[in-house]
Amino acid sequence: MNPSVESLSHERILVVDDDVDIAGFIKIELEMAGFDVVVAHDGETALDLVTRCEPDLIILDLMMPVLDGVELTRRLRADAITSALPIIMLTAKGQTVDKVLGLTAGADDYVVKPFDTLELVARVRGTLRRNQEFREVSPLTGLPGNNRILREIGDRLRAKEDFAVCYCDIDGFKAVNDAYGFARGDEFIATLARKLLQAVGDIGPPSAFLGHVGGDDFVVICSPDQIRPLTDRAVTEFEAAADRLYDVEDRARGYVSVKSRRDGVLDVGLVTVSIGVALSSRRHYVDPRELIAVASEMKTVAKTQPGSFVAVDRRSGS
Repeated sequence: MNPSVESLSHERILVVDDDVDIAGFIKIELEMAGFDVVVAHDGETALDLVTRCEPDLIILDLMMPVLDGVELTRRLRADAITSALPIIMLTAKGQTVDKVLGLTAGADDYVVKPFDTLELVARVRGTLRRNQEFREVSPLTGLPGNNRILREIGDRLRAKEDFAVCYCDIDGFKAVNDAYGFARGDEFIATLARKLLQAVGDIGPPSAFLGHVGGDDFVVICSPDQIRPLTDRAVTEFEAAADRLYDVEDRARGYVSVKSRRDGVLDVGLVTVSIGVALSSRRHYVDPRELIAVASEMKTVAKTQPGSFVAVDRRSGS
């Protein structure tokens, strides 16, 4: 008997196979590995279960009567709601043509029957992990987003090693959007992402981390002694590259003119970068969001200073 929809956990696996014995075996093995499993023995039932129980991943047999695995995959990929649902295809033959059929239809991975149980569980976990990471990646910069940032800070807190959280954004960015439009604004964001990524990659051990909060906001996590060399390089190279993104006349005079309903025409200088830094060693932090909040507060302090500026929280507290 299949478990009810209400009893399923956040990691739900839908197994679709017309072979009752194989489907039952996969169900038992995945449940032993900690997953909740729903079973369907035909494609039509599977389509209904996808809507009802919203699985995180489907293990799908290629060869089934009426609605086979390839056609079911195509239908799922054609639906906006299920287009990104991870699918692992099961094929009995192991021939190249079967693998190509499944992958061409939109399967994320395949397993050949008879399969090794440990391999199947490993592929399920790997596919789920890749799918989660893909959902969290910024489409503009390709950098990990908020959830991944919080996990990174949490991991470093548990490791009990000193580190810094640097919260960065672009000063004068709204003026760029107002003067040139969002497409040009995205170029400025992508440029900052690229320069930060280069600085993070070249800084050397220990490894630093770069995440994209959204818009023109980024978070760098590094060791305290990496703050200055990393930010100095990223800011210097960003300012040089950003200057080239302005129209020639604006770059030459050093500002853009934008209209404001309240103040009329405003002249806004070329972009700079404000960075606020929270140090894990200065206070007893438990929640990663506390470090983000302090770094954001220090970024506000940095914005009170002319030009690009790094403001580091030196306060001590509980």
